[in-house]
Amino acid sequence: MNPLNSLNPLNPLNPLNPLNPLNPYYVDLHIHIGRTERGNAVKISAASNLTFFNIAKEASERKGIEMIGIIDCHSPSVQEEIMHYLDRGDMVELEGGGIRYHNTTILLGSEIEVRDPGMGPAHLLAYMPDLKTMQDFTCWMTKHMKNVELSSQRIYVPASALQEEVLGRGGILIPAHIFTPHKSVYGSTDRMEHLLNLDGIAAVELGLSSDSEMAGTISELDRYTFVTNSDAHSLGKIGREYNIMTLAEANFAELVKALQRKEGRMVSANYGLNPRLGKYHRTYCGQCESIVDERETSIERCLYCGSSKIIKGVMDRIQSLSDREEPFFPSYRPPYHFQVPLEFIPGLGPKKIDLLLARFGTEMNILHSVGFEQLAAVLGIELADYIVQAREGRLDLEVGGGGRYGRILRKN
Repeated sequence: MNPLNSLNPLNPLNPLNPLNPLNPYYVDLHIHIGRTERGNAVKISAASNLTFFNIAKEASERKGIEMIGIIDCHSPSVQEEIMHYLDRGDMVELEGGGIRYHNTTILLGSEIEVRDPGMGPAHLLAYMPDLKTMQDFTCWMTKHMKNVELSSQRIYVPASALQEEVLGRGGILIPAHIFTPHKSVYGSTDRMEHLLNLDGIAAVELGLSSDSEMAGTISELDRYTFVTNSDAHSLGKIGREYNIMTLAEANFAELVKALQRKEGRMVSANYGLNPRLGKYHRTYCGQCESIVDERETSIERCLYCGSSKIIKGVMDRIQSLSDREEPFFPSYRPPYHFQVPLEFIPGLGPKKIDLLLARFGTEMNILHSVGFEQLAAVLGIELADYIVQAREGRLDLEVGGGGRYGRILRKN
C-alpha cells in the first residue's frame, strides 16, 4: 500500500474511504534517456545506463515513484524500444494515456530548445498522451530539427508555433527549469508572454535552484501550477525532486486535470532540494571561481576580484524579475517541502542505500515513513539522524552556484 494512504482511514485521499476515489501519487515528470539499449546516444550528458526500460524499472522497484515523465520519447530509436516492450507485453498502453510498467506509469515527453529572435535559448517540455501521437509529433519535428534522435535539440520554428503543434495534438506544454541561467524562459526574457501564449501553458517547472516562495514574487506566475522534477541525468537522481499529486489513477488524462486543478485533482505537495543545494542558486564568478556571499544582493562585478565574468544565479535573477516585495501564495498553491535525496546524505553510499532498500522497499518509503529507530538499526544513529533531519529540513547547507551543487555540511 502507498504509505501516504496509511495515515488515517478517514483521510479523503485514502482509498479505504468510499466517499472519495482520489489517491495520492508520487510524480517526477523530467527524466532523461542517456542511450538506447543498442548504444545510440540520446542525451549525451546523461548516463549510458539511462535506457527507457532501466528508468521504468528504477522508478517502480527502487524509487517507488508511481508516475514518471521520460522526456526523450520523441527519438525514433527510443520509440523502437517502446514498441518492443509493448509487443512483448512487458508494458501496456493505458486508455487514459501513458504506458504502464508494474507499479509505474510512464508519460511520453520531449524536451525541446527554442530560440526566438532577440532572445536566448529556452527549454520546453512537451508531453503527448500516447505513442502514436508522439510518433506523429516526431515526424513534424524532423522537418524543423537537425537531429531528432538527440535530446534537447533546437527546433527552428518560433516558440509559439511549437506550442500550437503540441496543443493541437492534445499534448501539454511546460516550460522547463524556468529560472536557470542557461536555456530557460526567464534566462532568455524578462516576461514569459514574450515567448509563449500564456493560456497554452499547463504548468511551470521551478527547477533545482528555486522554490515556491521565490517564484511567488513574480506576478506573471500566479495563475500556474508549480511542478518540481528531478531533471535526472542518472538513475540515482530520479526523484531528487518530485510532486505528490491527487488523482483518480496514474495516467495522462488525470495529470492534465491535476495541473488544471479540476474535479478535485491537484498537485497537493512539491518536494524539492533546498534551493541552496542547487548548482545555479547564487551568482558565480568564472574568473576567481567564487560564489557571491549570501548576504549580498544582485551584482554585476565580482566582489572579490572585480571581474565582469559573472554567471547570474537563480536567486539573483528572480530578484531582478520580481514585481512584489512579498511572495504571493494563492489558495491553490501546495506546500513546498525541502527534501534531500538519500544519495546527498554524507556517508550514505550505494551499499548502505541498497541495505535500506532491501529492508524498507523504496526510497519514497524511506524518506517519508520509516522511523528513526528502524533506520538506526540498519545504519547506526548518525546516519539515521541525518535522514530524519533532512526530512524535517534541519540540515546545515553550503550554498551552490556556477554549475556546482551545494552540499550538506558534516557534523563536527
